[in-house]
Amino acid sequence: MKTVNKNFEHIKGWGIDNVPDDEPNYPMKHNTGADHNRIHWNRPELQEETVEILKSTERPGNSAVFGTVAPPKGLSGILRRYAYKHSENKYRHWLPLLLADRIDVLEGTLSDLMKGRVPNPIAERGWGAIWKHKPSLLVRKILVRLSVFAAIGTFFVYKAKKSNS
Repeated sequence: MKTVNKNFEHIKGWGIDNVPDDEPNYPMKHNTGADHNRIHWNRPELQEETVEILKSTERPGNSAVFGTVAPPKGLSGILRRYAYKHSENKYRHWLPLLLADRIDVLEGTLSDLMKGRVPNPIAERGWGAIWKHKPSLLVRKILVRLSVFAAIGTFFVYKAKKSNS
């Protein structure tokens, strides 16, 4: 092992976990010796699939535990299925997932309205807590949103006036 370490000593942090007494957290943690026996473990029993589970192309199997509360559905589900057909190192994977999250919020709001529930976006976005602990941040957030919407509105009004003349 010493020759292997000599070959790689130029790499910062190489072999830091080879000597149990030389760990960075040694003075703060009481070492029982069990920390270095973690490789001997039994894989837990796998959770049963009761709904559609989207799997990465890099990891075809499931992890031991996964969420089943919100299976993919609607337009956001279609986007998620598309995203999971592509590798995780591509924008074709991450951008549709971001868009699907935004669409899922709209679908949830529409679902609430259809069930007769009126959503409370101020409470759901945590604006009450922000106002209590950092009111300047909330004011800044609101002003930025208003500025963006005003700029977009001005653009469309200008474009409509230009096309009419």
